[in-house]
Amino acid sequence: MDLGLQHKKAVVTGGSKGIGLATALTLASEGVQVAIVARDEENLKQAAKRIQEKTGAAPIWISADVSVREEAERAVWLAAERLGGLDILINNAGTSAAHPFPEVEPDIWTADLDLKLFGAVHFSRAALPYLREAEGGGAIVNVTAIGGKTPGASTLPTSVSRAAGLALTKAMSKDLAGDGIRVNAVCIGLIHSDQIERKWKSAAPDLTWEEFARDPGHGIPLGRIGEAQEAANAIVFLVSEAASYITGTSLNIDGGKSAVL
Repeated sequence: MDLGLQHKKAVVTGGSKGIGLATALTLASEGVQVAIVARDEENLKQAAKRIQEKTGAAPIWISADVSVREEAERAVWLAAERLGGLDILINNAGTSAAHPFPEVEPDIWTADLDLKLFGAVHFSRAALPYLREAEGGGAIVNVTAIGGKTPGASTLPTSVSRAAGLALTKAMSKDLAGDGIRVNAVCIGLIHSDQIERKWKSAAPDLTWEEFARDPGHGIPLGRIGEAQEAANAIVFLVSEAASYITGTSLNIDGGKSAVL
């Protein structure tokens, strides 16, 4: 299937590792000109090199703290200037911060909301003028987590920030539809990441990755932890012409683990 992404221009935040890097790689392989954004310059350089080696495309990399409005605005401006516009925004930057309610101090709440919620707000606002001019319409995907729909004990402040991201997605989709901009979200479950690898090496060092990933104790109906590429495939679909009539929705990427649609 031709996804209709050739010559499109995209910004991916949190693009130096994990799902962000897998998404940037997949977009580049579909002919998209990509700018990746993260804080660590060395990680960005390594990610850009990997993308070029695998796809032949030379991505732009921009070091920025997405939680700071001025840095977000600068990153979007630089990307749009160097790419010659902007069609796609992937708001992926984020880390896990899961604690019991009594342990979450005000500064932890602020830092998490600044990164996961306001980071998406800052980038979306800065990208809006360019997305309005995108041929065929612009597209935004907010990468959230399944905990935003089904928050459990000791999942604060992450689950609250992710729930806010889902509300942001729905509201933005309605406000921006008239501009031809589609806004969707993905809700990530257990996906192979640095954090999951640390858990594996700490909790089950005698198991191979394959054995750990398929441990029934994870409670995943599909029987295994997912791979970053599987999340990237869904994200790229949502920004493509194949999803041209999809907006304001969230897609669970969790192997069937959650109890919600």
